[in-house]
Amino acid sequence: MRPAETGTYALLADGSTIEIRQATAGDFDAVREMHARLSPDNAYFRFFNLSPRHPEREATRVCRPAGDDHVALLALLSGQLVGVATYEPSRHAPDRAEVAFAVSDDMHGRGIATLLLEHLVSLGRQRNLAAFEAETLPENYAMQRVFADAGLPVQKRLADGVIELTFPLPAAASERLDSYLDKVAARASRAEVASMRHLFRPASVAVVGAGRQRGTVGREILRNIVAGGFPGDVHAVNPSAPRLEGIACLRSPLELPEGVDVAVIAVPPAEVADAAVSCGRRGVRSLVVITAGLGSSGPGLIAICRRYGMRLVGPSCFGIAVPGGRLNATFAATQPEPGIVGLVMQSGGIGIALLELVGRLGIGVSSFASVGDKYDVSSNDLLTWWEQDEQTRLAVLWVESFGNPRAFARTARRVGRKIPVLTTIAGRSSAGQRAAVSHTAATATPLITQEALFEQAGIIATHSLSELVEAAALLACQPLPAGRRVAIVSNAGGTAVLAADACADVGLSVATLGSRTRERLAGLLPPGAVTTGPVDATAAVGADAFRSCLEEVAADPAVDALVAIGVPTALADLSVAITTARVGKPMAVTLLGQPDSVRVLPAGPRLPGQDQFPSVPAFAYPESAVRAIGHAVRYRAWRDSQRGRLPELAGLDPVTARAHVSRFLAAQPDGGWLADAEVAALLACYRIPVIGSRVVGSSAAAVAAAAETGGAVALKAEVAGIVHKTDAGAVRLDLRTDADVTDAYDELTRKFGPALRRILLQPMLAGGVETLAGVVQEPVFGPLVVFGLGGVATEVLGDHVARLSPLTDTDADEMISGLRAAPLLTGHRGSPAVDTAGLADILLRVSRLAVDLPEVAELDLNPVIARPQDVQVVDARIRLAAAAPRDPFLRRLR
Repeated sequence: MRPAETGTYALLADGSTIEIRQATAGDFDAVREMHARLSPDNAYFRFFNLSPRHPEREATRVCRPAGDDHVALLALLSGQLVGVATYEPSRHAPDRAEVAFAVSDDMHGRGIATLLLEHLVSLGRQRNLAAFEAETLPENYAMQRVFADAGLPVQKRLADGVIELTFPLPAAASERLDSYLDKVAARASRAEVASMRHLFRPASVAVVGAGRQRGTVGREILRNIVAGGFPGDVHAVNPSAPRLEGIACLRSPLELPEGVDVAVIAVPPAEVADAAVSCGRRGVRSLVVITAGLGSSGPGLIAICRRYGMRLVGPSCFGIAVPGGRLNATFAATQPEPGIVGLVMQSGGIGIALLELVGRLGIGVSSFASVGDKYDVSSNDLLTWWEQDEQTRLAVLWVESFGNPRAFARTARRVGRKIPVLTTIAGRSSAGQRAAVSHTAATATPLITQEALFEQAGIIATHSLSELVEAAALLACQPLPAGRRVAIVSNAGGTAVLAADACADVGLSVATLGSRTRERLAGLLPPGAVTTGPVDATAAVGADAFRSCLEEVAADPAVDALVAIGVPTALADLSVAITTARVGKPMAVTLLGQPDSVRVLPAGPRLPGQDQFPSVPAFAYPESAVRAIGHAVRYRAWRDSQRGRLPELAGLDPVTARAHVSRFLAAQPDGGWLADAEVAALLACYRIPVIGSRVVGSSAAAVAAAAETGGAVALKAEVAGIVHKTDAGAVRLDLRTDADVTDAYDELTRKFGPALRRILLQPMLAGGVETLAGVVQEPVFGPLVVFGLGGVATEVLGDHVARLSPLTDTDADEMISGLRAAPLLTGHRGSPAVDTAGLADILLRVSRLAVDLPEVAELDLNPVIARPQDVQVVDARIRLAAAAPRDPFLRRLR
């Protein structure tokens, strides 16, 4: 769907909501009047001269029927036309278009022209345009700034007193596109932050539906706002109560003062729409709708919010809270503690629990939103807010879905470079389960968990609420470990064994201490202590000795982090020894027997230059402590890693590929599997080598073709309704004699009868390693590229890896080296290495195809034979989806 053709809403730089839609004949008068109202300077900059005929002519041009050679977009603020953007065919080249803009005089500086340009770029890229052109006068600095700041490379030329601008549109999966999307994301971030300030830094709050009786949702929210000491204006709406919680009640939202920042709506479902309209008419800037069960009236609610420019949290939510701003607009039983953790939840019950848990830990909440049905404000918005609020040091997401997958992954990666982002997954990814007829889909993700995909995006993924809280406790209190080497120090050897096993489970190594450290420990600890690592200080160790032991171990250069385990004895209180130790490296504590699964202990004096370690997390079990450190180590490794670059690939023809896809979907609107010839044509557009096949129409033709190959051949029957030829018995391999070929041909024709479309002959390849490469759509993150062993090994061994698209060169290399069977590819026991550069090239080209053609629901290359001299695709399948998704990077509100 092209976004402008049905109309969409987006945020301007100041956070206000604007509608972008296609111009129609019915807009003629509005377009003419807007241009007629332009000031002389503005009109001159637009038309290069002053003429009273320009408004009429421009309205005629803009409002004529749209087509591939004509796009006209309108920007409307509260229903008023404030901007126009068009592109028309270029005079210079068929794959270029000339763009032009006009913005009302009083709307300059709010980002309207920039937003319109982004929508034009999205449409131009969909239609395979190579570049935009524009002309502007030298003194029109505002328009030149729009082009310069867009994020596109601009070429300028001065001719006859006019500046001629050309800016190439970025190709998919290229460095240029990545740079452009970074600029778009930065503008989107600023706009989202501006729109969210009313929610998380409000000066006024209203509760619509504050009940007379205690125990009702609206009344408890009002009570929490007042009891929390919110410093701004508080308004209560109840038509039958004079005062509630010391606040004079208004009879209707229409009595609210103009411009209230947040209105919390807790009225029956049938009354929500009317309440929202009334709030919109009074200029309320954002809504938090607690009410659930809106049913068919739900779409009407979001339409109301868009019409009046209000952001919406909910419906069916628990509320919002900003403890540092003394705002508790929830119906929680207690007041949340201020702190550093940002929380966004879909589940109200879990939201209540996490508010309580992080408060009890003492790390507190910076801001909280229960987004419920998530009509508008989502985890993406909250991540963007936390990225800049200078208070949040840890982001926690508990949501069932992430809306726009590619935008979510990109946002999470950006925010994750600054603060840790944690989430919880309920199980394995469902990618591929909807269409298990593809090898790639069937094997992509029963064994590749969402955890791996979250980790690639820089998100710390846990498997339970307790694990989430435990990881948050460590990350909130301690710095990130520099590496995977963990020292274990305990006063009970058995617990140290449990911790060591846990290290192996999560990919950490138990540190082996240096000789000088062991010598010092031998002088500190009781006889019988083990000092190599794990360190068993024995049950006889005293508090002072245990503290000194921790300090010595932490100073060892072979140690990146510590796990200190204390079992209660009558000899010493090791918790005091642990918290007073002067440790300069990340440490997690295990105190067996403590009632809480995790708590936070105050730390001892800081080391010189140390700016963290305000507290130390103490876990009830050593496995929990190690697991939390494992999350921190992997996050640090991701943050420090160099993700490589998006390589420029030669010989691509995305325009022809797009034409192939369009023709197929025009004939089969519901999508489906491409025929072999169509697959080969599409792959050829991306220079993906497929071994040559010949159609043979008789056994004699097959024998003749086999003779020309000079070696063994394979026959493959193309049969209606069959995707996996091998499973259906439609393949005959290693045919070496004329009799073999004749018998195989006759057998295939008898077996499939009228359903047989044709028989293909291919040469058999000698040697090499069978691999697979493919694409499958993952519901959270979008297209995944999958690589692994192919052929029978696909099902038997399940050795495969996946990465998000687009792949960088580093991603492709890591996929190849990440297989358990990687030595088969790089040379094992004297066998020659295969062409790994060729394999990487295949993966990069498959990734580029997936980005260029989002209609490709599944792509399966299996087997791909990798040999020392080359890489050959033997068999390929492609399934197209019924329709392409919207541009995931275009700025728009949901």
